[in-house]
Amino acid sequence: MLERRIIEQEKIKMNTLQPSQKDKRILRDESLPSVAFLAKSLSDGNRLRILQFISGGKKSVSAIVEELELSQPLVSHHLKELKRSLLVTVKREGPFIYYELADSRVLDVMHTLSEVATDLLSARKTF
Repeated sequence: MLERRIIEQEKIKMNTLQPSQKDKRILRDESLPSVAFLAKSLSDGNRLRILQFISGGKKSVSAIVEELELSQPLVSHHLKELKRSLLVTVKREGPFIYYELADSRVLDVMHTLSEVATDLLSARKTF
């Protein structure tokens, strides 16, 4: 109960501060759709596995299929979604197409999400 009151008081304080004084981690409303779009792109376990695998360097679809033991159509579908969300880049070298991680900060996001998920789930008492 005391915690809830403290949280509410902090929210009130945040709403009375000037924009420059607010927590820098608060996102602007206009950026939220982009964040939601990116979060949806990261919401599939196979996509996360693909991102981890290609973080080691450029990989072909066949290398991804072989390493992750997924079907070629499934890998192609996920790569299409990752490309659409700008998380991977595509490079053609002769007849071969390779996929790379577009920004290594994506791995930091994945790591942070993993830590948050672990912390939240460890504190959970019921399912």
